[in-house]
Amino acid sequence: MHLPRPLVVAFSAPTFRGVVNARLSPAAQRRLGNATATLFRPPKGTNVEHVTLGGRPCERVTFGASERPRAILYLHGGGYVTASPRVYRAMAGHLARSASAVVFNLDYRLAPEHKYPAAVDDAVAAFTELVEKQGYEPSRIAIAGDSAGGGLAVAAARRLIDAGVHPAALALLSPWTDPADTDTAERDFVINKAWARQCAEFYRGDADPADPGYAPMWAKLDDLPPMLVHYGAAELLKPQIRRFVERAQNAGADVTAVDLPTLWHSGHLEAGLLREATDATHDVGLFLARHLA
Repeated sequence: MHLPRPLVVAFSAPTFRGVVNARLSPAAQRRLGNATATLFRPPKGTNVEHVTLGGRPCERVTFGASERPRAILYLHGGGYVTASPRVYRAMAGHLARSASAVVFNLDYRLAPEHKYPAAVDDAVAAFTELVEKQGYEPSRIAIAGDSAGGGLAVAAARRLIDAGVHPAALALLSPWTDPADTDTAERDFVINKAWARQCAEFYRGDADPADPGYAPMWAKLDDLPPMLVHYGAAELLKPQIRRFVERAQNAGADVTAVDLPTLWHSGHLEAGLLREATDATHDVGLFLARHLA
């Protein structure tokens, strides 16, 4: 059931400011974030199975028929520090419905306990298991993610392609492709510069800030699979996202970029509550379905 936009804005604003908060410990951010999961409802007919993928906990999310010949590996946002598949379960259900695919909502390791490249290792291991143990063709697996998960999707795809494994497509929602970039506004509706800077340092560890695995803005982009990039018109990362899109297009990559005038950073998370978020997630699902067919 969709709620009126003013109501969604009214309860979302203080929720984001409370959870996305550099003054809180990562553990406190995670507890608060998981508490918000009850706000989001997957579409009726969504099935959730708790599995292990690539050595990590994972939610296998389907809509309707449980067996599909195509899969989406979803990598959640949260600055590499917070959030979880539980928070993204509802959105994964909407994506599974629109794409007619199984969504594997991965619980990859988080910083500061697990620094770069732990998250990339987990994403690559999950994709590899889908191919080698679960029988999916790489051309029937897409990788999607939002915010940090969007950057992680690019980093994982780059490593897989370098190993000769080619995912079908990428869906990048408000992707954070250069955590070391601090030339941004102070805040937007969802995130703020202080929190992003703290998350970037927690995740980076001893890595070079320009390491293309850590900051896929600087990765080789020409041979990446078709990409859909969604971003909000007023979000803090918009200039960075547009630079990434331009760099990918100049390299010859197949990129479709969509500026969503009424949605905020990672707004797809509120699919099922906000009509614009549901519609945007549906469009992502249709894009991935075309490339997985």
